Amino acid sequence: MPEEPCTPELSRRSRSAQLLTAASRKSEFLRGSKDTFPLVVGAVPFGIIFGAVAITTGFSAWGTLGMSVFVFAGSAQFIAIGLVAQGVALGFIVLTTFAVNLRHALYAASLGIYMRHLPQRWLALLGFWLTDETYAVVIRRYLESDDSPYKHWYCLGSAAFMYCNWQLCTLIGIVMGRRLRDLPDLGLDYAMVITFIGIVVPFIINRPMLLCAVVSGTVSMFTTDVPNKMGLMVAAVCGIAAGMIAEWWSQKTRQGNSEVDRK
Repeated sequence: MPEEPCTPELSRRSRSAQLLTAASRKSEFLRGSKDTFPLVVGAVPFGIIFGAVAITTGFSAWGTLGMSVFVFAGSAQFIAIGLVAQGVALGFIVLTTFAVNLRHALYAASLGIYMRHLPQRWLALLGFWLTDETYAVVIRRYLESDDSPYKHWYCLGSAAFMYCNWQLCTLIGIVMGRRLRDLPDLGLDYAMVITFIGIVVPFIINRPMLLCAVVSGTVSMFTTDVPNKMGLMVAAVCGIAAGMIAEWWSQKTRQGNSEVDRK
């Protein structure tokens, strides 16, 4: 079958399609950044506090910045510098931060069904840049009913914004930490607590999720004095277990009701 000749009309159509594709990617990227902005605002004090705390606990400026560049995990970074300051063994630090970040495996599994068609370079980049804030906005985007093939660009826009913001805030914290030694005591870290509340609350849409949040929050209050921040993991495990049991019970109840109705 002879190939269709490349006419000026076909060239114009091809260019139009390319421009439309580029515009779609750009719009998704910008929308991802825009939707993440409210969460970025909450992360700003958190990043500044990290930079300041790391400096005041004896980390070098390059070491502090390097941790943000190559680790990029706010809660794990805070825990790591606290454990280092206490002289805890390296193996325990690695194990603790690994356990704290296990939630990202759940995030990745949740997003994996939407991103499995992407090449490895995309998956590696988006996996490294995945944060609580980015997951919160990206999963909502994927659950929307439109069939845009460029939703991963939305994820890229969100993740890139969060990453750049974290590096900038860490740098600001390093500078301010050298000049204002009492900066970590100003209570700016409460902004991140409020941000996390804003992330979690929209996902409490049924009883198992509500029970998970209530149980984990309650247990965390009673385990705040557990050494090496292990109370966080205990609270997380208890919350997950409560949510799973509630979900199992809910499914069992629905099945029982369905059998009764059939009879």
